[in-house]
Amino acid sequence: MASNTVAAGPSLLLVSARLGRRRRATDVAMRSLSLGAALVCIIPLAAVLAFVTANGASALNLDLLTKPPRALGQGGGASSAILGTLQLVPIAALLAIPVGVAGGIYVGEFASRRSARLIRFAADVMVGVPSILIGIFVFTFLVLPFRQFNAFAGSVALAIIMVPVIVRTTEEILRLVPGTLREASLALGIPMWRTVLSVVLRTGMPGILTGIMLAVARAMGETAPLLFTALGSRLVNVGNLGRPMDSLPVFIYVNARQPYELQNQQAWGAAFLLLLMVLVINVAVRARNWGRKIGG
Repeated sequence: MASNTVAAGPSLLLVSARLGRRRRATDVAMRSLSLGAALVCIIPLAAVLAFVTANGASALNLDLLTKPPRALGQGGGASSAILGTLQLVPIAALLAIPVGVAGGIYVGEFASRRSARLIRFAADVMVGVPSILIGIFVFTFLVLPFRQFNAFAGSVALAIIMVPVIVRTTEEILRLVPGTLREASLALGIPMWRTVLSVVLRTGMPGILTGIMLAVARAMGETAPLLFTALGSRLVNVGNLGRPMDSLPVFIYVNARQPYELQNQQAWGAAFLLLLMVLVINVAVRARNWGRKIGG
């Protein structure tokens, strides 16, 4: 018996050593695979940023920022497009944020399983709907009846694009809020609606703001819906939502298609400016939420 025990000892150690080497090899392989997948995600983004920066930084100048467009081949700037984007997107945000956040709160806090599943499915479908279809939809109801392309229709189209993103983000963030906070608030006699607004929503606000900024960034870069609604205009339009209005995506689309080098350079400059605007918004929100846990 003693000899068998002595013989079994080295064999068990050998098996354990083999298992240890196999686990370490598997761990290294999975870490390498994960790193490769991360690089696959990061490299295209870095390439796009570098390419747009290299081509657009030199074209970004004071004339582009301050002068309105002129006839093709005669220079000008993108002031009408810049002012248009600064009007269309905030109006769309004002329309979409209350609806999206309220919808996310309802799905996450008040809806039954069946209702939540239905709304969640509808939001997921809307996120995947091509934006050009949304443009045609809004064109049918807010452009054709008035026989006039208008900025308000453009903002509505962008708002429709933003709403499902905000709904899904808000719902997911509210799920991260610990249930003990709700229980503590309800135990103090605070009504459910007040608990949601004062405790749950406030706790998840950093993450909700991040989701809102993601929706704003997506809407800011949309072109197809605006071609069917706001259309674009070489005239500077400030405050008249019943008339056509230019925007940076439409400006980029129009100028990139022209056979003139000057217009192509302006398109690159506008693309770089649009990229900077999106980056500044996202960095500002991240900086505000730095160090917070929920949705940070």
